[in-house]
Amino acid sequence: MLSRRSRYALRALIHLAQREEDGPASIAEIARLASAPRKFLEAILLDLRNHNLLVSSRGRSGGYRLAASAEAISFADVIRVLDGPLALAPCASKTAYRPCEACPDVATCPVHPALVAAREAVASVLEGWTLARAAREAPPFQIS
Repeated sequence: MLSRRSRYALRALIHLAQREEDGPASIAEIARLASAPRKFLEAILLDLRNHNLLVSSRGRSGGYRLAASAEAISFADVIRVLDGPLALAPCASKTAYRPCEACPDVATCPVHPALVAAREAVASVLEGWTLARAAREAPPFQIS
């Protein structure tokens, strides 16, 4: 299940993608448009900045902006930073593989192929869905 952190992050990043040409956005603007608590969002955006998905600047015209083009950042990139691997079990993960504690042998496990197939399907969708695509397909955020 997608965490609240990832849902808020994706909404915030889609907003930044929609205004990519306009320069940095303030945390107050992002929080309002992403419908996220400001303090909670600050921690999320800091994590994304520390993983090189965002860039921040200080000062009057400062704020947050995407560290790469919106076309280069996928939903999978964001979710992996905040929620970890996309796989349902560690034995099916490409980025954080480890044998399952309850499984004596992954090669003969009857569940493993289904877990790998599920991971591949989820990864295919989330890696193919970029912030640019979401920004194009979603209605613009409304400032209230």
